[in-house]
Amino acid sequence: MDTSFYRKGLQFECQRCSRCCRIDPGYVFLTESDLSALIQATGFNRDRFLEEYCRWVPVNGFLYLSLKEKQNYDCIFWTQGGCSVYEHRPIQCKSYPFWETFLVSEDHWESLKASCPGVGMGLLHSPEEIEEWLQLRKHTPYIRISNGKGGGK
Repeated sequence: MDTSFYRKGLQFECQRCSRCCRIDPGYVFLTESDLSALIQATGFNRDRFLEEYCRWVPVNGFLYLSLKEKQNYDCIFWTQGGCSVYEHRPIQCKSYPFWETFLVSEDHWESLKASCPGVGMGLLHSPEEIEEWLQLRKHTPYIRISNGKGGGK
């Protein structure tokens, strides 16, 4: 990974366009702290929250807990007014767009501008802040269980 291109930081400011939350299919994997915050935000107990808002996604011999999507691929928590749980949103959402997949190279970062109008706009985020997001995601495990098909422990 070529991190040198952001040694002076990167500009990003969310424009609240919701493109990262809507239209395209994807997964929002949850950590235990994410789950706790979302349960608090909804007022549901754990079992009801899991039933109403979550699904298990198979990845490399495990099932990972992810938020559901609506039929049109919008996040289950997206409304016409935006994210209904914005203050309690998962780490994956909070750290966007400072994800390893977008920070592989300057070309990857620049290509993100086509789908995210906040890239290259507004606040300058320091390399240290960017690294903190990367490390947080790397060292905060997502909720997973073995899917019983091998590969999981």
